[in-house]
Amino acid sequence: MQHSVSVIVVSNGRPDALRRCLLGLSQIDHPKCEVIVVADSVSWPAMAQTGLGDRIKAARCDVPNISVARNAGLALAAGDIVAFIDDDAVPEPTWLSYLTAPFASETVMAAGGFVRGRNGIDFQWRARLAFGDAETTSIQVDGARPTLMTAGPGRAVKTEGTNMAIRRATLIGMGGFDEAFAFYLDETDINLRLAQSSAVTAIVPMAQVHHGFAPSVRRSKDRVPRTLFQIGASLAVFLRKHGGTPYPTPHVPRAAQRRRLLSHMVAGRLMPGDVRRLLQTFDAGWVDGLKRDVCQHPRFATPPPFLDFGTRRRTHKKVFARSWRKVEAMSAAKGAVDSGQIVSLYLMSPTGLFHRRYFDESGVWIQTGGQFGKSDRTDSWWSPWRAQRRSDHEAQKIAALRDPQSADYNNLHAIR
Repeated sequence: MQHSVSVIVVSNGRPDALRRCLLGLSQIDHPKCEVIVVADSVSWPAMAQTGLGDRIKAARCDVPNISVARNAGLALAAGDIVAFIDDDAVPEPTWLSYLTAPFASETVMAAGGFVRGRNGIDFQWRARLAFGDAETTSIQVDGARPTLMTAGPGRAVKTEGTNMAIRRATLIGMGGFDEAFAFYLDETDINLRLAQSSAVTAIVPMAQVHHGFAPSVRRSKDRVPRTLFQIGASLAVFLRKHGGTPYPTPHVPRAAQRRRLLSHMVAGRLMPGDVRRLLQTFDAGWVDGLKRDVCQHPRFATPPPFLDFGTRRRTHKKVFARSWRKVEAMSAAKGAVDSGQIVSLYLMSPTGLFHRRYFDESGVWIQTGGQFGKSDRTDSWWSPWRAQRRSDHEAQKIAALRDPQSADYNNLHAIR
């Protein structure tokens, strides 16, 4: 049975990122999904600018609290499953189909996928466990097939807020997100609460999104913190709730934040005075977190009817060109997107340049790099490829993510 899915996107002050995310969502192949956007006044116009506004459920939220915003989205969700993606992320076309497939087992309550970083190749996050002290640790799972895991009190299967799904009935039954978490650890709190009931969570490697870490009021474009207030507050709330003491001390988490700031200072991204100032914002947040009411949950009424986003399975087109023919190749690729295809464009230069994958604002998936250059970390620094053959090799790597006609895609779906 194909479950209906509600995809929730929260956007605060990032209209450009939201437009790109919605364009990516318009290309996903899940046949039964609705899209819900919770946006502030700055991001709100982006929905109309995409031309998708009449296919989106929307809620206005000018409160800078991600848990409040996610709960507002949850109140509109009519799908059996609720999935979450950040506004500065773009999903692979097969993302939602892979992410929700494990829910065919009635035992699965939640699922999380893999997240690629800015270069579109390396992974920011894969599989991890989370603990009551807010620490996490990486774990090894199958690189293609879902892994079902059952955790327990104080030890949870970690899902990332930019790529996760939960049964709606389960999330509503938990009271949704705890609004004491304005930013940071909000989804980890969900994970720990699920673990208390020994819920089964699926880690789904092929459910992939590309996450850009767009700048915000809390960080710059190179991920340098502008304030640690909400991080300090959320850590205090989390440790009060899951750490076994109502009055946690800040020494360990503060030391971890100090190490992070010092690494930015060594790299030249912060001055010594900035480290001291940012730690003061952490301290102020910690004090605030010790005073916040824990377990702040709204009441949820019956949602409005399901609003189909109109997604469908599309054919995939691969376009190859040498880098000096980029303009002509982009024109052909854009034309194919306009005709309803998923398009992967490979632009190869006769060099050893590293590769990069990204989703263009025109709706084209682009990979650039040298025909002799490195794409994966395990590749050689230089390899004697012919350009066309290198393009075919790179296309095969991601076939199961983009092409529903590929053997890899169909084999991975057949095991479910």
